[in-house]
Amino acid sequence: MLSAGTAAQALEPLARLRGNLKAVIRGREEPIDLLLIALLGNGSVLMEDVPGVGKTTLAKALAKSLAADFGRIQFTPDLLPSDILGASIFNPRDASFSFRKGPIFCSVLLADEINRASPRTQSSLLEAMSEGQATIDGTRYPLPAPFLVLATQNPADFQGTYPLPEAQLDRFLIQMSLGYPDREMEVEILFDQAVDVPIDHLTPVLSLDQLRLLQSQVREVRVERTVAQYVVDLTRKTRTHPHLKLGVSPRGTLMLFRAAQAAAFMAGREYVIPDDVQRVVLAVLAHRTVLTSKARFGAMTKEQAIRDIVTEIPVPV
Repeated sequence: MLSAGTAAQALEPLARLRGNLKAVIRGREEPIDLLLIALLGNGSVLMEDVPGVGKTTLAKALAKSLAADFGRIQFTPDLLPSDILGASIFNPRDASFSFRKGPIFCSVLLADEINRASPRTQSSLLEAMSEGQATIDGTRYPLPAPFLVLATQNPADFQGTYPLPEAQLDRFLIQMSLGYPDREMEVEILFDQAVDVPIDHLTPVLSLDQLRLLQSQVREVRVERTVAQYVVDLTRKTRTHPHLKLGVSPRGTLMLFRAAQAAAFMAGREYVIPDDVQRVVLAVLAHRTVLTSKARFGAMTKEQAIRDIVTEIPVPV
């Protein structure tokens, strides 16, 4: 069982990592915290936003801060699964095949503009995101641990995009948006970039071994049965809500549980409270639901539906 001292000790390296990210992405503290929660929970992140707000920069800054192997895939309509996973290459000298790994074999993978690729290509990430492995030509290849996908996508109404299928959305622990910076922060960005690029000055502040240890400690954060029941009640309510035609899966319930543990860990506690669940509930659940046609045309949003559910479900004392 995780001790209070162990949880408190973890705050120092996390503070250094947060400082690195804040130096590059100014004025976006909540998205940075959500990214760290996903990292501690060993989950992937989907960032939906308009182009140019710093999604790619944030992914590169994270990889550099961890000294992690970094892979980047620019998703386009003509991208093939083999461009992601790799392929067997024929050697005419000895008439043999050798496997050449694709960019997915890394610790931090940036899937840039993921919704510009076809559904067939998008689905090539499903096994990697849920099982940490890739199967090519009948052979299973384990991926590095930890393995984190940071996917970016343009809003669905942009031209040339394919909506991500529900099965793939369910693999992302968190969906978040960076949004535009406020006026003062945008002025600071101008001066940050006046001479050079801040990301060039980042140094690693957390090793992958340290990260693996933190991830294992997150799983030891205590969750009382009443809090676990609260998590289940929230997700079960999404399956019967009148404005939702698709609710949250049991995988989503588990991910909300894990994200709450990570949120408590980041707060320096060895136990989860309902506030931890409520802090991450929108980022974890909203993208796993689908609105009914009536709700969609009535200007209801998935986030509003989740907020209504949080209001309806009694909070354990």
